[in-house]
Amino acid sequence: MKIRQEILNASGQIDDVQMSLFRAVHGTGADRPPYADAGYYGDITHPTERLIDLLTEIAIRIGGDQDYLKARAVTRLDQGMGGGKSHACIGAYHLAAHPETLLTTEVGQRVIERAQARTGRKLAADLGHPHVVVLSCDNMTPGAGVRELDGPAISLYERFLWRLFSKDYALFERYQPFWSDKHKIAEAITAVQRPLLIVIDELLDYVGNGLDGSNKPDLAAQDMAFLRALLDVVNDVPHVAMVVVMIASDADKTALSPAAQGRRDDLNSLLERNGTPATVTEVGDFADILRRRLFDIEPSADVLTGTAALYEPVLADKSWAKHVWEAIGADWRRRWTEEVAACYPFHPMLMSLAKEEWSKVTGFQRVRSTIRIFAATVYAQQQRGIAGQWVPALIGPGDLPLSDSAVREAILGSGLVEDERTIANYRSLAEIEVINHTGSSGMARRQDLERPTTPWANANPQASERAATFIFLASIVGTLRPGRGRGASAPEVKAATSVPDLSYTITDADSVVDELVNPDRGISALDIIPGQGNNKPARYFLSTRLTHRMLVNNIRRTITDAERDQVFAEFAQKLASNGPFRELRFVAADLRRNAIDVLITSGLDIAHTTRLVVLDAAQYSLRNGMEKPTIEALNVAMGLGDGAQQLPIQWASSAVFAVANTQRRGLARGVAAEYLARQRALAAPEVQNDDELKATGTRELTAARAQLEKALKRAYQHVVYLAQPDPDGERRLDQITFDDDNLTALDGTSVWKGLAAKDKVFDAGQFGVKALLHNLRDQDYGKTLSDIRAAFYSTPRLPLLYGGDSDLRQVIYDAVNEGLLSVVDGAGTEVAVTAPGQVNLTSTGLRLARPQPVSCSSCGQPAHDGACAPSGGGDDTVAAGTQLTQGKGEGMTTSTASGVGTTASAVKDRQASFAFTSNLLASADSADKFAALFRSVYMALDERQISYLQGTIQLVLQAEAAENIQQRLQELGIVVNLKEI
Repeated sequence: MKIRQEILNASGQIDDVQMSLFRAVHGTGADRPPYADAGYYGDITHPTERLIDLLTEIAIRIGGDQDYLKARAVTRLDQGMGGGKSHACIGAYHLAAHPETLLTTEVGQRVIERAQARTGRKLAADLGHPHVVVLSCDNMTPGAGVRELDGPAISLYERFLWRLFSKDYALFERYQPFWSDKHKIAEAITAVQRPLLIVIDELLDYVGNGLDGSNKPDLAAQDMAFLRALLDVVNDVPHVAMVVVMIASDADKTALSPAAQGRRDDLNSLLERNGTPATVTEVGDFADILRRRLFDIEPSADVLTGTAALYEPVLADKSWAKHVWEAIGADWRRRWTEEVAACYPFHPMLMSLAKEEWSKVTGFQRVRSTIRIFAATVYAQQQRGIAGQWVPALIGPGDLPLSDSAVREAILGSGLVEDERTIANYRSLAEIEVINHTGSSGMARRQDLERPTTPWANANPQASERAATFIFLASIVGTLRPGRGRGASAPEVKAATSVPDLSYTITDADSVVDELVNPDRGISALDIIPGQGNNKPARYFLSTRLTHRMLVNNIRRTITDAERDQVFAEFAQKLASNGPFRELRFVAADLRRNAIDVLITSGLDIAHTTRLVVLDAAQYSLRNGMEKPTIEALNVAMGLGDGAQQLPIQWASSAVFAVANTQRRGLARGVAAEYLARQRALAAPEVQNDDELKATGTRELTAARAQLEKALKRAYQHVVYLAQPDPDGERRLDQITFDDDNLTALDGTSVWKGLAAKDKVFDAGQFGVKALLHNLRDQDYGKTLSDIRAAFYSTPRLPLLYGGDSDLRQVIYDAVNEGLLSVVDGAGTEVAVTAPGQVNLTSTGLRLARPQPVSCSSCGQPAHDGACAPSGGGDDTVAAGTQLTQGKGEGMTTSTASGVGTTASAVKDRQASFAFTSNLLASADSADKFAALFRSVYMALDERQISYLQGTIQLVLQAEAAENIQQRLQELGIVVNLKEI
């Protein structure tokens, strides 16, 4: 393999890793970088899947003819620093400005292939001769244009016009006044009569503190109005694509004024509504990007196969496998040949360290920092080889030569170490404990130089330096390595010293490491955490004295999103209280499944129970353009889904959900990470062994806990519940948002008060006899007490009860006692209720009825004044006002005017319940049988043999029949839900 010439020219200190869109477009002479040439750009660019996706979207949108609608119009690149945004923008620029050149490269060919697969046709070679407008906002001063680039333009809109019309002053002047007019902006774009690509780089640099500095409120207002209009227009005008670079808020720690923060929030909302976020690199792209960026040609298959074969004996050695490879979880060993082919000339263990650990440290600029470190390392190792010195067959985690200033500074300046004082301390530690800049000293280097002759001396002459280098790398990321723990484990250090030569045995590795960590003869600044058997080996950490704040910062950068969200969830559960709700539930996130599956499998449909359900903010949130999955999940969980997601949810009305606000969740997550960092810092040995640091850590942890509790309560801002404002209308989700910082959806009492204001619940003391009678409908009379009870938990038109069953029991008793309701049995006989406890809400035999007429206790006639009327004589006479009726098969019944009768022979009612699902298209016989069944039901109804009906029927039927059934149901006062399918 041959190192690229620009790396050789710079002695490994590659200076254009951070690509500049501005220089690529406007650079001239010596300031014009090599990648300003589209062909060179294609040579050094690895076609990652996400980059090809981005460029394909742009190519189809601007050059896809009538297929342009198959691609998105607006893309937002929101990765943090070093994520490849500038590289992608330059690729987009070359695609539109120099399509004939770029499309001949490997990147371009992949774009052509993917576009053809999506549209079914090949793209035109020139993509329709597009025009490109580039607004490099990090090279603009608001209100102060640069004559050579901006002409007469001052505002962002004017600079856009000047570039759009290629410095045509007449057209510029014609459209200049219309900075917020969507129609005019669209007309201006159309006037170019060419496809258009708009690239806006580092937008926040301009609209954030840049506009603040201009101190021109009118300019800020115009620029924001223009951006709002442009984002809408781009979606409407054919053959126009737009790429906007603005780092996501949670990845950008830029301090902004309140006004600038407001503009950023405004743009975030606009981009979420009009655009699609995208990234252009993934952790898995590391090796390919590095090799393409550092080397001119790919390694030959023979080199890859031969190098992999060199290591196979030591990888298969039983002693190495038992004590090292298995202990460190070396997954790359199982696919060794493929891993070498992917990572060459770097060892898979080093690549794993960069991908799995360095990339998770907040300050580490993933692609950019890695290229700098590896470029310096490759150059330094090449120079060693030219000088006849030992070099490894594969560059492993112990082979980053800290004696080389370019390598050392690339590591320390990569963001792995954020604090300047800590960087200075680790720079000194590298010189003192590992190796100095001349390669003549440093504790580890001296051990190599002074080691007696060994059989493996030529195969591994820098064993101690390599071990110490890995400990150095494992220590600089902070107290805890992501997913690994503190410092380097003993097996990892031994692995870093390994070579593809069996003369260097595991026993030799043990000796090298033991000598290096020896308290008397080895590294003096080493903290050693003793091991506890094979499953918990010793760990080594290069320690430098830190202030508590530095320690917290270092730990903070190692905390993973999963760890942060776990703390968030734990505190949410601790702070939540059910208040008047009978039960409190917490639905934990499971990011391996979608939000709907997690929610519907959480067992939330609980009978006769009011529930406050707190949703884990890691998977559920509302607002800020990110609420769609949450709303969809809640709709399904409430029984409001469509098609296959229309689930039989019975008790949705009595479930109320507490949901976090997306923006406030982001703030609370930051506070959660700070709390966790302080918690771990307090547990660190450096703090526990220092009384002053321990006191500081305890005090700050207490304050952090209070801040986290406050932020988390504020984050849970939303309450979602099932509503039915019109008793005969559709059910739907409704929301309450607490804007008062003293109120939170985690507090059941506050939630209940909010629901009471929306008539979703009765507050304490509000539910009485009048309220009950007001909420009862005609069809509710005659229902069983069990059904009445169930309705208050399952029917959204009925408010939830503060005291639940006890409230309902008391109010029914009061209503009966006041003569406003009656409780009757299955035969219609009034049942005496002498105490609230006698109202059996679980009864399926007792029914709620309108009040019965009062009868005279002597004669049984309606209540009257004076003496009772004579009843007459004879065995065949019946008291006046009484009629004889005979139900079919029931014997003779005497009924009085009160409506309460006695039966000559016992009346026996039966309750019938059944369920069915049947595809009648598949069986004509089934259709006949169901017809017979419903005829039987009809006959029973027609002959008054059915006294009570309850049920839900879903039918798929022809439109004409549906309209007929709808008319009949409306005559009964029953609402039917008809849907087209």
